[in-house]
Amino acid sequence: MTVTTRRKSNTFYVVLIAGAAALGGFLFGFDTAVINGAVAALAKAFNANSLITGLAVSLALLGSAIGAFYAGKIADRYGRVKAMVVASIFFTISAIGSGLPFTIWDFIFWRVLGGLAVGAASVIAPAYIAECSPAHLRGRLGSLQQLAIVVGIFIALLCNYFIAVSAGSAEAPFLFGIAAWRWMFWTEIPPAILYGMAALMIPESPRYLVAQNREKEAATVLTKILGGNVLEKINEIRQTVSQEREPRFSDLLTRSGGLLPIVWLGIGLSVFQQFVGINVIFYYSSVLWRAVGFSEQDSLWITVITGAVNIITTLIAIAFVDKFGRKPLLLLGSLGMTLTLGTLTTIFANAALDASGNPNLTGSAGTTALIAANLYVFCFGFSWGPVVWVMLGEMFNNKLRAAALAIAASVQWVANFAISTSFPPLLQYFGLGSAYGLYTISAAISFFFVLFLLKETKGIELEDM
Repeated sequence: MTVTTRRKSNTFYVVLIAGAAALGGFLFGFDTAVINGAVAALAKAFNANSLITGLAVSLALLGSAIGAFYAGKIADRYGRVKAMVVASIFFTISAIGSGLPFTIWDFIFWRVLGGLAVGAASVIAPAYIAECSPAHLRGRLGSLQQLAIVVGIFIALLCNYFIAVSAGSAEAPFLFGIAAWRWMFWTEIPPAILYGMAALMIPESPRYLVAQNREKEAATVLTKILGGNVLEKINEIRQTVSQEREPRFSDLLTRSGGLLPIVWLGIGLSVFQQFVGINVIFYYSSVLWRAVGFSEQDSLWITVITGAVNIITTLIAIAFVDKFGRKPLLLLGSLGMTLTLGTLTTIFANAALDASGNPNLTGSAGTTALIAANLYVFCFGFSWGPVVWVMLGEMFNNKLRAAALAIAASVQWVANFAISTSFPPLLQYFGLGSAYGLYTISAAISFFFVLFLLKETKGIELEDM
């Protein structure tokens, strides 16, 4: 009876600290999606063409790549908690500045600053959660990062919707006569401050503490996490970190100078997660649905529904990632995305064009496209969304983790940048059919990538990777 109570208590504590760390994921999702409802108003306010609009949306992602690249090194030197606090400060300043731009270029600066925070959160949260989680809970707790991301996306889209509806449009004045799209960015300020406060209340990672020879503190944290005698666990961690030095990217290289195969696998996961086009839905969906005939308010409401679908499917992933494993979920997701994206490709490629050259979905085509788009999000949401973050947090051994995760996350942001920047010109010059055709091909290739190259990591201790 006593043992059961302790285990429940420990589980609650682990969920609590993992949830606090995952607030970085919430801001990650919120910050990247909040621009969705403001894209058209922003372009109009600053008279920006499709290329500049694409850059305004996606240059923040290069900031994310830089943030992800250096976050691991900063977290290893100064600790995971301090890195989270710095990220929260960047989120807050970026949210304030993004609502106060005078030109498109200073807007881009504030977005890039937020991007640095997003990139840092994308690395620190999964690493911290993996390092603080018992093996039997690690998959579900690692999925909290993606759950937080999709909840952040949903809340951002919901805020956009209500602000736009209340004001009449994103361009119209809202509170105090200030344009509604500016308020969309300011809604990020409260959660950004909360993230910093939560980070100051959680313990440092036990693996970081052992690496810093602070074993008494590590034992205190591990006792709360695991319960019982934690000396054996500290010895395991000490053995893996005693041979470590400050992570160097040369550790990721083979004798011949190429990257280690496991690093290439992490890069592959990151690239395919973006090349299936998921962020086109979350950055541009309101523009996309308006392009095929929906009103601004209807388009924003569709994005809210899509965000809700994403949350539901992430909960499914959390329920099954430790039961079925990582690989089966990825394979099933790849198959589903290939079919749904293929459907969207066919619909948009064969749609009649209106006088402006935009596809006009009439009759059942519009309904089918909506269903296919949400099924696509469903398939991504239970597989490549959460599972990639789980695997990136656990697939590398302790010696490689910080440096390899920084590389993989940085590549992910560069891939995101490529997809996000290319979408407006693709939409303008080639049409939606061509864009979705490229994403379909990527989804199909991702299936074989997982089938032939990826190994299961379910239930394996980090020290045994």
